[in-house]
Amino acid sequence: MAERLARHALATHSGAAASPIPVSSAGTHTRAGYQMHPDASRVLRELGADDEGFASRPLTADLVSAAALILTATRGQRAVCATLAPAAIRRVFTVRQFGRLTAAVDPARIPTGAAPARIDALLAEFTAVRGRLQPVPGDEDDLADPVLGPAEAFLTCAEEIKRCVVPAVKLIAPA
Repeated sequence: MAERLARHALATHSGAAASPIPVSSAGTHTRAGYQMHPDASRVLRELGADDEGFASRPLTADLVSAAALILTATRGQRAVCATLAPAAIRRVFTVRQFGRLTAAVDPARIPTGAAPARIDALLAEFTAVRGRLQPVPGDEDDLADPVLGPAEAFLTCAEEIKRCVVPAVKLIAPA
């Protein structure tokens, strides 16, 4: 859901038919080719995002190394990314951690221009604001896995993803 919600937010913000920034997903505990959970598909459609053509793929060290920014649902998934590609650790955040850090950034400090430079500037600002934020208990950084809950849990999870990701879209995507 996070991949598709981020793509939708990026496209909507930029006024384009598709995301101007490449967004993809991979799973830390999956095999290739699984379809999206039916409740995830339903929620994405309800929120106006695309649910078509999804197929799971496992996370690899190459994917982690190549990504400009990586968002995970849990701290455990963040740790897997750091293990696969230790040099990527400054670009890997849980969705909730990313949302907190983004909210603390002064938008005036993010330059105009192409998305890669904006992402780099946002990551640099995270380093500056991290020390000013109150620590949170570790489990507050984890999204609840909706697969283990009722169908409504997918909407709750999607809304949390949007709450954390949409403000960053406004900072990193061209309007």
